[in-house]
Amino acid sequence: MGSSSGKVLPESSAKSGYFCTIKSVVELRKVKKLDGERCKPNPHACLWRWRSDNRASKEGNSKEVTEPVPLEERLRNPNAKFRAKFDPRITARYDIKALIGRGSFSRVVRAEHRRTRKPFAIKLLEVRGREGHEACQAELGILRRVNHANIIRLAEVFETPHRVYLVLELATGGELLERVVARGTFRECDATRALVMVASGLCYLHTLGVIHRDLKPENLLYYHPGQDSRLIITDFGLACWDNKSSDRKECKTSETKDWALRTLCGTPEYLAPEMLARRPISSAVDMWALGVITYILLSGSLPFDHNSRPRLFRAILRGNYSFHGNPWNSVSTLAKSFIERLLTLDPNDRMTAEDALKHPWLVSMAASSSNKNLHRSISRNLQQRASQASSRCPSSSSAPGSKIAMRSGSRPGSGPRLGVGDRSQCSLKIAT
Repeated sequence: MGSSSGKVLPESSAKSGYFCTIKSVVELRKVKKLDGERCKPNPHACLWRWRSDNRASKEGNSKEVTEPVPLEERLRNPNAKFRAKFDPRITARYDIKALIGRGSFSRVVRAEHRRTRKPFAIKLLEVRGREGHEACQAELGILRRVNHANIIRLAEVFETPHRVYLVLELATGGELLERVVARGTFRECDATRALVMVASGLCYLHTLGVIHRDLKPENLLYYHPGQDSRLIITDFGLACWDNKSSDRKECKTSETKDWALRTLCGTPEYLAPEMLARRPISSAVDMWALGVITYILLSGSLPFDHNSRPRLFRAILRGNYSFHGNPWNSVSTLAKSFIERLLTLDPNDRMTAEDALKHPWLVSMAASSSNKNLHRSISRNLQQRASQASSRCPSSSSAPGSKIAMRSGSRPGSGPRLGVGDRSQCSLKIAT
């Protein structure tokens, strides 16, 4: 959700591709082409982010594929060419079903374990050079350490000289806001159930010394479509270790750690003030993002929402947001207090994940809050936002405002991050 802005990523050596932040939360249909698959949104269902994916850079094309796929096989099976890119160790163990997501340096497929028939998502990362491998190993170091019900789980890893394959659990329940829109009713108590799971996952990450740095609704997926599904935090492509982390294995030098803690990256509307001010960051940046998510969850609109990035960043740096308009007159004081304690300019005064879990609004599961159905107002605000955003979404990578790139201190090999779920005919984010 946002204006013309996309995710802020460290500048890559391959300058191709961009992402616009408008994303469909109802239906995002995939149109597949034979030699260059490109995801296109349904123009009638754009609510959240319109992703214009692009072909992988020439540097990202693996040299491991030596035998071309026969034309007849390609015509009979459009995914045959892509399957040929997988290491034989993987195809021997997993049945590759379909391509479900792609970025400049990565692909995600839905796969099934041949023996257990259990579904998985496999993320293929194109890795080039020593620095590219180091960047990938930083992400892997975090994924290998985490083990929590509300964090995406890594099943196994396969590595080759130019590729890394991450086998991840497959989330099929859709994104957080998709679930909100699909419901006929949505009350504060429903919001607290979701937020407790997110805060629990963050509390676990921060205890380990992990900073996610790209927390947003698109990266919060339900494990299955049922009402009792757990909500999981995905997409650890921009995650890093904070200064309190004693794990020297993943953070080899203080210089590497300082780079990670000072690099501006993430999605503009969710960036904390200290990130924009280029000050060293901590786990408090994730709590600021949780405040933005809570605001959206209760209203369907962004607390900081401007067409231009300079105005957006000024609003964030000043903490200029309000609780005016619908449905805020129906939202409880406790819920607003929860947001205010997260959207605090000074990171030292901001609630921690542990504090958030102890906040009266979450502890009581909004029992004393308004029981009014907020669904209509939330859906209307999302629809209005989508209508405005779709008219501003750039149609090509040359469009202004389509990408923020770092001019210094960038991590080579970084590319657009996606996240992972399995919704048929949908473009999905890669869950790491």
